[in-house]
Amino acid sequence: MKEIEVKATVRQATGKVATRELRKEGMVPCNLYGERRDEKGAPVACSLAIAASELRKVVFTPHIYVIKLMVDGQPHTAIMKEQQFHPTTDQLLHVDFYEVNDQKPITVGIPVRLNGLAAGVRLGGRLNQSIRKINVTAPYERIPEHLDVDVTELQLGKAIKVGQLSFEGLDIATSPEVIVCSVKATRASKQAANETAE
Repeated sequence: MKEIEVKATVRQATGKVATRELRKEGMVPCNLYGERRDEKGAPVACSLAIAASELRKVVFTPHIYVIKLMVDGQPHTAIMKEQQFHPTTDQLLHVDFYEVNDQKPITVGIPVRLNGLAAGVRLGGRLNQSIRKINVTAPYERIPEHLDVDVTELQLGKAIKVGQLSFEGLDIATSPEVIVCSVKATRASKQAANETAE
């Protein structure tokens, strides 16, 4: 995974009024969840404020980053777990971060990259990619930027499911029955098949 640095400050005031004022100043309220737990065992959040311009480089991108959060100068290694957007303006309203280390496995969605020209496409079919990410579990240092899936042998009318894939050092968390990609028949491919049969 690529690493990127994001500057943050501890947020003293919380609540709706304070949050509204924060957003007016171009800041985004965030939470960082780490190892700390309360008496009931629930994770304790550290409330942060981060400039919207700082978050833009990690939110509006297809890449998956491990984030070096510099909280008032103190480094924390984290990943983004959840983002909230305004329903009509797409303004970033809130981000949750989860602190990670090189020992504890994390589960994160990794982009899928299809490689090769499918056999079914050579016969006139159309390749459809059904999912863009596959969830994997591993220590963050082992997590790649993308998952390569070879489609060269994929025939017309066939599909590749998650359960058919394996990646070294990664446990796949997405259901094995989920279809990653498939080759659909087109009018041209059906016509070619009929001509071959004749």
